[in-house]
Amino acid sequence: MPSQPSKQLDTFPNPHPNRDYEIEHVCPEYTALCPITGQPDFGTIRVRYVPDQKCVELKSLKLYIWSFRNEGHFFEDVTNLILNDLVAALDPRSATIVGEFNVRGGITSTVTATHTKGRQAGSS
Repeated sequence: MPSQPSKQLDTFPNPHPNRDYEIEHVCPEYTALCPITGQPDFGTIRVRYVPDQKCVELKSLKLYIWSFRNEGHFFEDVTNLILNDLVAALDPRSATIVGEFNVRGGITSTVTATHTKGRQAGSS
């Protein structure tokens, strides 16, 4: 049976929780729909984080990114949604999501959202 898109992010225990190290996953197959035109948008989502107690399982990350395919999202929104969901699942020491979106109307867009443990969103 083929895999299906899913909003569930599975995790596994960090094998080295006493050390700070960065993990980067590059997801070059992001697609969603423009919420205004309904046309497909394409891009690459870069997930970078310093784990605390948990790491994200890769198949679940792939199915999670796939889950946006038939949804309408602005670039700014989806980048922050992905960050929020990963922070909720992992509680990382820090995390950065970079959305690199393909040309649309002659413009490429890059959106970066960050999180640092212990710092509230929106604070300076």
